[in-house]
Amino acid sequence: MTQLQGVLPILPTIFTATGAVDEAGMRRVLDYIVAAGAQGVVFPGLASEYDMLSVEERLHLTARIGEWLDGRVPFVVGGSTGDTNEAIAYAEAGAKAGASAAMILTPKTFAGDLAAMAGFFHAAHQGSGIAIMLQNAPAPMGIGMRLEQVAELAHQVPGIKYVKEEAPPSGQRITRLTALAGDSLEAVFGGAGARYVIDELARGARGTMPACEITELHVRMLADYAAGEEGRARDLFERTLPLLNMQAIFRWRLTKAVLQRRGLIESTYVRAPGPELDRYDQAELDALLARLADLLPVEAPQGALA
Repeated sequence: MTQLQGVLPILPTIFTATGAVDEAGMRRVLDYIVAAGAQGVVFPGLASEYDMLSVEERLHLTARIGEWLDGRVPFVVGGSTGDTNEAIAYAEAGAKAGASAAMILTPKTFAGDLAAMAGFFHAAHQGSGIAIMLQNAPAPMGIGMRLEQVAELAHQVPGIKYVKEEAPPSGQRITRLTALAGDSLEAVFGGAGARYVIDELARGARGTMPACEITELHVRMLADYAAGEEGRARDLFERTLPLLNMQAIFRWRLTKAVLQRRGLIESTYVRAPGPELDRYDQAELDALLARLADLLPVEAPQGALA
């Protein structure tokens, strides 16, 4: 089994100005993520607007991403849904596309029934044969399951090998979950846009799974930390935090605004509801990127537009 670790960014769904899926734009972003040194890629996740995609779009794009990746880095397919049959279909499509794991958000459908939740994850694993990464996100995206319940699921469902823990305080929860789950889990990952990544790494997180717009900085940050250069890792963390705090508010719109400024996508169209960037926000984003200009060129990496 592929051991997942490091920086595994979430690939966003890129749309044209009219709201159709832009496959060429998605491939450019995917190639950028790989060229930036990511140790894997995830699609679709919350940062992909997964709940704004049809079943057909998700299955089609999963197959395409497998083709585009062609085994260059591990692929984690997103299987989040409240329907067991759909979860099986998404995980199975990921397995056919070369995915080594399926990341699935704890469904609200089974929030009050741990046995049914266990059955849901077991079915997704059995139907696909690939490892399951349980995503535990806070409301309103997820249900923020108690850690005792997450650990119990890991004990009950052998297919659950990973957890992406995003409920606050994520650092403390990673420490406690690691102790509660013991050998039942291969690893716990942090999320929440990498806004707490240093604390998460100090507590034993195997890696982070943020949005993708500054992938090379997250890769460099984790490499510095792993090499014992915590000071350099913290310097990078502190420099990126203002941008990540803005991303926490505008989410997909901020990610796409940065990707557009970097020359990777043409349209910043977003299907999901949420606050728009006004002219003051756009100016603030330009100012934040200017302060990162020595680290993050606002242009496409060589070859990304080929």
